[in-house]
Amino acid sequence: MNRIIEIDCPPELLIGLHLNAERFADYLKRQAAISLFKEGRISSGMAATWLEIPRANFLHLAWDAGAVLMEDSGDDLMRETALL
Repeated sequence: MNRIIEIDCPPELLIGLHLNAERFADYLKRQAAISLFKEGRISSGMAATWLEIPRANFLHLAWDAGAVLMEDSGDDLMRETALL
């Protein structure tokens, strides 16, 4: 079941951003998905599903926004070098 969340937005903000209400809502939704992914609160798959885009496209958006897509640890390095 989908929920609709309403936020108050002064018209001056939309005018200043050169966006209509629908485009601003899309922008906020995309930014929220990226932020929640970066915080580790949702997966890339969930974010992509929410935004109704392919996961690869979401990962590209997240990368462009500075998200770390893979974190290598010392254990990861040892496993990788053990294969050599």
